[in-house]
Amino acid sequence: MTLTFTDVHMSPRLLAPGGTPADFRTHEQRYGPLTYGDPAALLRSVAESGLTGRGGAAFPMYRKLLSVAESARRTGRTPVVVANGAEGEPASSKDKTLLRLAPHLVLDGLQLAAVAVGAGEAHLAVEDGASYLESALAQRHDPVPVRVVRLPKRFLSGESSALVQYVSGGAALPTYQHPPVRERGVHRAPTLVQNVETLAHLALIARYGPDWFRSAGTPAQPGSALCTVHVPGREPRVVEAPFGMPLHRLLPLDGMSALLLGGYHGTWIPAVEAAQLTLDSSNLGAGVLAPLPADRCGVVETARVLRYLALQSAGRCGPCLNGLPRIAAAFATLSTPGPQGGTRADVTRWSGLVEGRGACHHPDGTVRLVRSALTTFAAELDAHASGFCTATDRTPLLPIPQEA
Repeated sequence: MTLTFTDVHMSPRLLAPGGTPADFRTHEQRYGPLTYGDPAALLRSVAESGLTGRGGAAFPMYRKLLSVAESARRTGRTPVVVANGAEGEPASSKDKTLLRLAPHLVLDGLQLAAVAVGAGEAHLAVEDGASYLESALAQRHDPVPVRVVRLPKRFLSGESSALVQYVSGGAALPTYQHPPVRERGVHRAPTLVQNVETLAHLALIARYGPDWFRSAGTPAQPGSALCTVHVPGREPRVVEAPFGMPLHRLLPLDGMSALLLGGYHGTWIPAVEAAQLTLDSSNLGAGVLAPLPADRCGVVETARVLRYLALQSAGRCGPCLNGLPRIAAAFATLSTPGPQGGTRADVTRWSGLVEGRGACHHPDGTVRLVRSALTTFAAELDAHASGFCTATDRTPLLPIPQEA
């Protein structure tokens, strides 16, 4: 896995130079020791930095920290912090790469977040690399105890309500978040759930300040982000790039028909449109950039992903239990050349029925992908309805765990 592109034109912030993991001694030599200082001053720095979450929602971290701290004051319960390194998205490897190369940067950010909200305990939740992270923790002497939690390998294990349930000893399945986890999470205490990349950025802001953080990116979207870039025929690469960078400088779009932006809860965008876009937190999602070659069928690829997403449903609400399997089955029909009747209209109608009605955002993310595919691949859908497919290469492209 290659970690940087030569044309990104920014010094690495999060990823270790040379692509080698950093032990605690190397980490402190590289970044200097961590000082905690005044929690109020740290909150001000985070607010001034404009740091937003890197887990997909791009929610301002300052507001999240403040809401958990306020919930703790209101309820009298000591809060809990959970670092989310689940990364159940099959096409993403940015968080796993960060935890392998710079675990102490994440652990620094976890401690800072815990101190900022007054947490009494912290958890680092991951699907892979738990033993390695436990070894990294053993090298440190942190003020807030941290437990590494081994999550089951599921697409929804990292969803915030599923995560706090599992850390509390329950099943890693989403539930209706009333009240939200920031008010009642792990063991019913106010809980901060934060993506590991976001925490790593926090560790750097605490050292170098908000102005340094804003020296990359744009005024509206400061900083950098980690992306998993897929180029057909090569291993996926994790790239660190500033917001505002043109996408065509991060991956080749010539000879491509479309780009999957954000992952399996993201959107398909025609390649000619993607070539005009820049790296943007509003649509980056899980940080996945996966182009579709012109000789592949986007309808077939979408059908494969939808089948996987339907199988990953927690089965706890009607939209997931009934809606997603129907949509996936209908899209499988659309992916096969031949008469389709009203199937395309059915997919559109069912998408509207499940949106906004799930226990979590799994139906919404799935519908986002469906609608973008119906638009981006409209010409291919018409070809399928006429009995033929324009693709000449039918080799599966997007990664699906065990081809579920």
